[in-house]
Amino acid sequence: MSGKVYKTSADATWEELPKAGIITEPGNAQQFKTGDWRVEKPEYDPDKCIQCLFCWAYCPEGSIKVEDGKVVGIDYEHCKGCGICAVECPDRAKAIKMVIE
Repeated sequence: MSGKVYKTSADATWEELPKAGIITEPGNAQQFKTGDWRVEKPEYDPDKCIQCLFCWAYCPEGSIKVEDGKVVGIDYEHCKGCGICAVECPDRAKAIKMVIE
């Protein structure tokens, strides 16, 4: 790095973060709440869910909450709204749909 001191705390502005996604310390991703990046968010309907866990398996952010082997909700603090969970939810269930934030 260029000698500039970067911040990695959760309150750092984007200008203060290390460039190019450099990870300066292990295990720090949880402290960065990135859910406010999204334009759309997944809306989960537990009554339609068939518990296939496809949404959990395909979510690139690990934002699908699972307890005792069952989907129980979505971690909106880290979900970036990519919509992969909604696409992968089987047509016979469609328990997740994308809605405007």
